[in-house]
Amino acid sequence: MADLFDKTTRALGASINLRQTRQNVLSSNIANAETPGFQAKKVDFEDALARALEGEDQGKLSGSDPGHFAMGPGAISRVRADIYENPDASINNDGNTVDVEKEMSTLAENSIMYKAAVQLINKKMAALKYAATDGGR
Repeated sequence: MADLFDKTTRALGASINLRQTRQNVLSSNIANAETPGFQAKKVDFEDALARALEGEDQGKLSGSDPGHFAMGPGAISRVRADIYENPDASINNDGNTVDVEKEMSTLAENSIMYKAAVQLINKKMAALKYAATDGGR
């Protein structure tokens, strides 16, 4: 049976999930901006998602370990975000590494990208609905 959703739709879905993870981490960083000793976290997934998009068409390759690059059919759905302590952060007097202005800026950018991905998914679903109903006839 053919897959109902194309590669772009699956990539947008994965992007939405990963952006939600980033939103949660950024919100946690901001909430702990006044917590002494709190280490700000960072989320990266763009490179992994790009590799998975390229690797989606690589035949029947698969990884046996979650640390392997996602390759082969279903690679997009196996992409995971890297969450780690931000190495670029400067340490405040109380040991906290949260830069609220930078976190808020990243939060706003992530929110815009999330909304854009949702709008694109909605457009693709509207096109599927139009095709399924034979153009409204």
